[in-house]
Amino acid sequence: MSNKFKNKYRIKSTRLQNWDYGSNGMYFITICTQNREHFFGEIIDGKMQLTEIGKMAEKYWHEIPEHFPFVKLGEFVVMPNHMHGIIIIDKMDDDAPAMVETQNFASLRQTASSKTASSKNKFGPQSKNLASIVRGYKIGVTKNARKINANFGWQSRFYDHIIRNDKSFNNISNYIINNPKKWDEDKFYNKN
Repeated sequence: MSNKFKNKYRIKSTRLQNWDYGSNGMYFITICTQNREHFFGEIIDGKMQLTEIGKMAEKYWHEIPEHFPFVKLGEFVVMPNHMHGIIIIDKMDDDAPAMVETQNFASLRQTASSKTASSKNKFGPQSKNLASIVRGYKIGVTKNARKINANFGWQSRFYDHIIRNDKSFNNISNYIINNPKKWDEDKFYNKN
């Protein structure tokens, strides 16, 4: 199929080439709502006031390690039209049998015995990387948010930054913590 269109319609990846996003590491992510619509709430006096959908986004963020046991969470914040968070992938032993994580927080988990050899592909296990974690989170929020507002949606992509040292980790953590206080300076700010 790529020959047919000669990669004309292919969107270039924003991910760092030659980096294994399933490997242990710390990742700063930003996920925006579709059209940067204010589904999650509003900032009043430098503090985020969450809507029901915002509370859902916060709740499901905290549940990520229940679906992906090799994940630890750093700082995070839900803003009116986006969220920032730190995801820490910390796999103890990649060869150990593991649970197969579902792509949907609302569905039940399957045991490793239900995993088939056909689930592997040339990019490695797609259920144990940053994209699958974000995808599972977005699906869980979307499925339930649309019960409240049928128009809820996310932008199709997400931003990530690989955190490489303690100084960067601390700077990003402080940025996340202080984000609501600096909302009017935020690049995602819009009065909506």
